[in-house]
Amino acid sequence: MFSKAVRTACALLLLVPASGLAQEQPPAQEQPPAQQPSVTVAVASDPDSRVDPLQPDFTLAALPTTLRMPKHKFAFRVTHRFTRSLGRGDFGDLVNDFFGFDSGAQIGLELRYGLLPGTQIGIHRTSDRTIQIFGQQSVMKQAADGHPFSLDVIATWEGTDNMRGQQSSTIGVLASRKVGRFMALYAEPMFVVNTSPFDNGSQFDTGENNTTIMGLGARLRIRPSTYVVGEWTPRLGGYKPGVDQGSFGIEMRSGGHTFQINFSNGFGTTLGQLARGGISSDSWYIGFNISRKFF
Repeated sequence: MFSKAVRTACALLLLVPASGLAQEQPPAQEQPPAQQPSVTVAVASDPDSRVDPLQPDFTLAALPTTLRMPKHKFAFRVTHRFTRSLGRGDFGDLVNDFFGFDSGAQIGLELRYGLLPGTQIGIHRTSDRTIQIFGQQSVMKQAADGHPFSLDVIATWEGTDNMRGQQSSTIGVLASRKVGRFMALYAEPMFVVNTSPFDNGSQFDTGENNTTIMGLGARLRIRPSTYVVGEWTPRLGGYKPGVDQGSFGIEMRSGGHTFQINFSNGFGTTLGQLARGGISSDSWYIGFNISRKFF
């Protein structure tokens, strides 16, 4: 009997604290409601920062495109044109010169900045000490339910010998049209002032000092991130020595980088240099462009 009473007392002692704890917990209805997750309003990203699969870069080989620069963003570009003509000598000579890579080169460095939505400015300097300062404004953008093509205006000011020598300026219009999902076409009439390097009265003075050019180009998408690029810059009037410069090449895009290997009949990468023409229709030079977008 005593043993049974002890067991009953122990059971009661074990039940009392458990019951007390249950009473100390607030009833379910008195617990504070669970905090609702905050609702974040998604802000649409700047459409100018998205990859344009048909227009991955701000230039073709040397001609500008209508690709818009996002506001307050940067892009950097390196141009490289080897000065050894691929047609000089025989094939053995070309191999000995490692297909021109052993030769010197004209190099260009460019920095581009998005000043405002649709407005971009930049500076481009080549190793022959030519500096080009440029500004570009988007006027309209091609859209399926709107404009049938994109249109920009561009203005440049450039000078040789680090802007201490001959100076010239350009005003032009850039028009582009995307065709389906595989091609972008360009037509770019431009007027370049003071392209002739000769003074009035010089024996080499032709009487023409300005040049009207028509940049024509195309970019063909052959794989999701691989393109074939071509451009030609005929001079329609004014000072136009030598031959019109043309270029073609192949490029690849990887993230914010674009790498292009190209072949040109001249070294021009500024609009003033393009207006002065190429070297020869029989002389072609290997080169490359590397660009990097910081957005």
